[in-house]
Amino acid sequence: MDAQQVTTLVQETIWTSLRLSAPMLGAALLTGLTISVFQAATQVNEQTLTFVPKIVVTLGVFGLAFPALMTGLVTFTRMVLSSVVGGPMP
Repeated sequence: MDAQQVTTLVQETIWTSLRLSAPMLGAALLTGLTISVFQAATQVNEQTLTFVPKIVVTLGVFGLAFPALMTGLVTFTRMVLSSVVGGPMP
């Protein structure tokens, strides 16, 4: 592997990790924002009110997106393994 291939591999690793984590992080962000607006409107400041729904929504999104996430991960792993063996990177 030369420097260009390593740079491309690191770049693909970063983009793949961002693509795979985006659904869960986005769902947690939207849930937290919604709960924060609710808390500000009602002046209810309960810590478990923010924590539990975020966990439930994140796990739900993970469960729904799991097949697509695994497909992306398998594709990335095949690309990495083929480049380590010596084949060209797609």
